[in-house]
Amino acid sequence: MFSRIHRTRRAAVAVAIAAPFALAPTAHATPSPAHEVDHIDSPALGPQVRHGYISSPPSRQAMCAARRVQDCGEAEDSPQNVKGAKGLRKCSGNNPRFLALDDETKAWPVTKVKNTVTFNWVLTAPYRTGTWDYYIGNTRIARFDSQGEAPTSPVIHTVDLNGRTGRLKVLAVWNIADTENAYYSCVDLQR
Repeated sequence: MFSRIHRTRRAAVAVAIAAPFALAPTAHATPSPAHEVDHIDSPALGPQVRHGYISSPPSRQAMCAARRVQDCGEAEDSPQNVKGAKGLRKCSGNNPRFLALDDETKAWPVTKVKNTVTFNWVLTAPYRTGTWDYYIGNTRIARFDSQGEAPTSPVIHTVDLNGRTGRLKVLAVWNIADTENAYYSCVDLQR
């Protein structure tokens, strides 16, 4: 009896973790033929899944979880787990499980924006936070200091692109205050 109950619970947990995220575009997110998307709703995350990522404008891992981009590896089922050491400049956080997020040959959809962009983070674990940093290339364009406080979800930051135009890849980094880790999220924009 015990082993049958244990197997049933284990199977239920496996199904909950493996279930694809129901990320559907909102009513105002009508992709054009140029692969433009402005928002993907956040998934209903269970207690087994932790951490965070940018849901709007949709990050690369949000696009993968919504199946708008194929062959993303673990980013399809775990968009919130893109974690690596602090100080990196890679969409994957240099995490081998998420290297597909660094692949610039993929047709990453873009979101059309103006000079000011509002980024929305979905957090499933409110870690005490040092800073939230935003980069284009190796240039930090914004920093928000949380001074070690635990954030509440959603976290919203408004960032000025400082007049940059064209196709832009913004790397957002959530630096955890009390560990050596950070969470990474890249967003493809068109201005």
